[in-house]
Amino acid sequence: MIEKAPLCPERIRKIAGSFAFIEHRFLRDGFFSNLNRNEVLLYLFLVLVSDRTGLSYYSYDRICTILRICTDEYIEARNALIEKDLIAFDGRVFQVLSLPEIPVVGDPKLLKTEEDMARRDPATVHQIIVNAIGEGCD
Repeated sequence: MIEKAPLCPERIRKIAGSFAFIEHRFLRDGFFSNLNRNEVLLYLFLVLVSDRTGLSYYSYDRICTILRICTDEYIEARNALIEKDLIAFDGRVFQVLSLPEIPVVGDPKLLKTEEDMARRDPATVHQIIVNAIGEGCD
């Protein structure tokens, strides 16, 4: 058995002031491995900046700047964390949620409705943008 002794006893961590935590279940039960790089980055950031109830108020542009990700990467990561039931978001405030019983694994969703197409089909999104700025096909 490995004997556990601090490598630098003069530098043992102490809880002083605010403190963030992530349950061991996050790693042990597969939540971590169910996230991509940007999802992990955003989740850890939200854990670090949230208060004791999990709330944080950072704007998307500030988050993108701090994490060095673009808006598209932020939106994809945020939406995935919501779908995986790890965070809640009301458009202004984030809440890091208690972990669900088991990781929510998202199956690739088929695009069936016009709303699905408008949100996730690149050609449809392109068409919406082009039509909005008035540069459609003549």
